Amino acid sequence: MLTRQLILTHLEEAPDRRVTLKQLLRTLNVRGGERATLRRLLQDLVREGRLRERRHMFELQAVARAPEPPARGQAAAARGQAPAARGTGEIEGRMALHRDGFGFVRPEPALASGEDVFIPPSSTGGAMPGDQVAVRLVRGERGGGRIQGQVVRVVRRAHATLVGTYHRDARGNYVTPLDERVKGRVRIPDGAERPQESGRDRVVGEQAARHTEGDLDGLVVEVEIEKFATAEAAAVGRVTEVLGRRDDFGVDVEIIIRKHYLPHRFPAAALAEAAAMPGAPAEADWAGRRDFRHLPIVTIDGETARDFDDAVLVERRGEGGFGLQVHIADVAHYVQPGSAIDAAARERGTSVYFPDRAVPMLPLELSTGLCSLRPQEDRLVMSCLMEIDARGRVTKHELTAGVIRSAARMTYTQVNAVLEGEAAARAQFAALVPGFEAMADLQRVLYAARMRRGSIDFDLPEPEIGFDEFGLMRSIVKSERNIAHRLIEEFMLSAAETVARHIQAAGRASVYRIHEPPEVKKVAEFEEVAAGFGYSLGTGPLPIERRRVRGRVVEVAQPGKFQISPRQYQKLAEKLAGKPEERMLSFLMLRSLKQARYSAHNAGHFALATDCYTHFTSPIRRYPDLLVHRILKALLAQAAPPEGLGKEESIEPTTRRASEQERGADEAERELMDWKKVRFMEARVGEEFPAMILHVHRDGFFVELEDLFIEGLVPADTLDDDHYLFRSTTREWVGERTHRRYRLGQKLAVRVERIDPVRMQILFAPVVATPKKKTRSR
Repeated sequence: MLTRQLILTHLEEAPDRRVTLKQLLRTLNVRGGERATLRRLLQDLVREGRLRERRHMFELQAVARAPEPPARGQAAAARGQAPAARGTGEIEGRMALHRDGFGFVRPEPALASGEDVFIPPSSTGGAMPGDQVAVRLVRGERGGGRIQGQVVRVVRRAHATLVGTYHRDARGNYVTPLDERVKGRVRIPDGAERPQESGRDRVVGEQAARHTEGDLDGLVVEVEIEKFATAEAAAVGRVTEVLGRRDDFGVDVEIIIRKHYLPHRFPAAALAEAAAMPGAPAEADWAGRRDFRHLPIVTIDGETARDFDDAVLVERRGEGGFGLQVHIADVAHYVQPGSAIDAAARERGTSVYFPDRAVPMLPLELSTGLCSLRPQEDRLVMSCLMEIDARGRVTKHELTAGVIRSAARMTYTQVNAVLEGEAAARAQFAALVPGFEAMADLQRVLYAARMRRGSIDFDLPEPEIGFDEFGLMRSIVKSERNIAHRLIEEFMLSAAETVARHIQAAGRASVYRIHEPPEVKKVAEFEEVAAGFGYSLGTGPLPIERRRVRGRVVEVAQPGKFQISPRQYQKLAEKLAGKPEERMLSFLMLRSLKQARYSAHNAGHFALATDCYTHFTSPIRRYPDLLVHRILKALLAQAAPPEGLGKEESIEPTTRRASEQERGADEAERELMDWKKVRFMEARVGEEFPAMILHVHRDGFFVELEDLFIEGLVPADTLDDDHYLFRSTTREWVGERTHRRYRLGQKLAVRVERIDPVRMQILFAPVVATPKKKTRSR
């Protein structure tokens, strides 16, 4: 499929970075209806300033010059320098780039309107994703309904490396970035194509010994940028690591790790500290702790889990009440502020999980050893002991340091089998059966209480993916939560909320997990779609005004007049349960909500319908949880808060960074799974599948295969049985002659047309039994 990026990539590789229309038609193999598409894309790029048309030639436009970075080896030091002074009328912020070339900068401090600044492709000034940049507003306060700016200076580079594919041709050595947001190529001078540290070369065995300069062609490498790109010259770099061929086993994970800049090597000092840790807690560590080792406390996790940071026990009380114990690994006892391990954990922020490996937040000596609540081994914990009545209310609680000895390492499958009445499972775990039955009863009580207060629960099946020994997908099946998953979720929610309220009541600053109410504009967009299916959140008329700004109609929200509750989402989710459109509308409901994040300022949690919540139960894999443990331990000891955790102002930068790290980890995990799905579908080109339309836009529409949970694009150019028009108001494509419609929520059959190797995207075509005609889209 023709895309803007395909055209720009071709121009970047063309002599003098210019081509004629005839050359593009020939080299891109454009035929038939694609000719009009090519002309439209070229004119769009010209209007945006990314191309210039002169004398029947199209050439790449130069961008503003970016400052040279420090010399090699000084990049890390430069990132710690104070920002340069701003020029008159400038703002500063961090650059977020889109793969189509444009970007956004979030000003620091924020603008009064709260908006980001749009940066056109021709105005990015050579900035890369994450760079701190100085921006000049170039179209006044509001240009066409959007604040727009131009990058005038890169203040601080976020990263000095990138990952890409190595090439060698008549023009020399160069690397093309695998991150579509980074344009151009990186030139590799002679002598800079081999890693200086041979130990970092991931091509192992006899293959490594045979590598010469030419052998690198086509391999994926990591490059350190020594000179960033300017308007006149390409970037210059040095190969620091050879990863292998893109399709080799395990290379996809290595690419994702480096593409998303995930810290994946622990510093030597952190590894030394971990190696010096004891193999088990010493008796001296038990001083002042409650001893729970005689109780039948268990861990319940997935079959493949390697670290166990939570353990539970439920006991029945009189009048239908329960005693719930949640014990969390006391990571803060071992990871002290200022240690090398703490610095490494703060740098990572979270563990990242891939199908065949994990990038842990803590060294394995801690994450799978000393801090993992392994069965029949003594372990230090922070314990939350709750008394819960028959209505699911926590009537009394106690927080204390403790020591436990897990009675069993249970899996969700085993616990579910016990609760489903399987004789073999009940016989195997006979001593624990009463406890599991009490857990199931408590889960139902807690869940009912959460539903009464309006908590949102999108209980949709998720894909469970099977892999072969080569890391390739072999199957995708539906995986639904069973009662064992649910009871652990409810117990962890209760413990986290109890801890949050305890710290807040004590007047201590802390880390909160907040989820703010949705924006009125997002709700309005959802309501417009839901109305087409006969549904509504019940908001009534929304305070949205349409205004004309410089010839463009924009929607302006009046948030002060807007109120919505999680109960409205909950009620609609209940109405949708089991309906054909449930998955699609639930997906759109989720998109209308904001992302949960960490903050030192408690703003409540909209989706959970609670005014106070935190993350406390996973200090092995989440740095905010570790901070909450430190705050709680200081509070219980009646000591001053740990350094840097005494005031909201000092905590907020850490919470902001933790939220960014969490989003980065999610993006990395999601992108790798998308790659795996693309590889899975490569052998299925030409096959047909039932699907549902999830999103419709001007370039076509996205579908999800019903049985495989795989998404892909149906480009408008594949709608070739009629002349189709895109109707933005109803979000649908309509055939002029047949009146055939493609709209949100519609089920249809699609054929796997091809795989886009550049964007790693699956392209489908609708299956229709009619003669083909030329496509015309407007």
